[in-house]
Amino acid sequence: MPPRERGPRRARGPAGQGGDEQLPRAVIYYQAPDGTVPALEFLDECPGSIDAQFTAVLDAVAAAPPPRFSGEGKWEAMPGTMGGWYEIRLTGPGRTQFRLFCLLENGTGDELARRGLPRPAIAVITGMRKPWRTVFSERDYQRVRELAGEHQRNYPRRIAT
Repeated sequence: MPPRERGPRRARGPAGQGGDEQLPRAVIYYQAPDGTVPALEFLDECPGSIDAQFTAVLDAVAAAPPPRFSGEGKWEAMPGTMGGWYEIRLTGPGRTQFRLFCLLENGTGDELARRGLPRPAIAVITGMRKPWRTVFSERDYQRVRELAGEHQRNYPRRIAT
């Protein structure tokens, strides 16, 4: 099935707020050295309703960053070897499980500027799907961590626009 036609996705985040409040996060997508964007390729393969739900959760987290955003069971901190990661967890047709893997880009203004980021961000790295009541293998998670390692080695970050 060919990818759905839609406008380009861009790094985004709600406009900042005044005062001493934390600025909302941007949403950025990791771009691989070959120019591919694993998360966007994954989203293109998702049913339209799942893609829309992922976007809604990302926007909600960006507007009310953790710990203020409860996640409603969709945005979850990951345990074990995936400590420091967050996943968006959705269930699709036939109880297929869809996961989008994200990292939080935090730091001082200077650190963020070195990374090419105007403010803290949610870095969307990649996604995976699995049948209901199955688990991803350690090899699956290792692949996700390798993509993130590549993302984090780049100054400034290589992101999709």
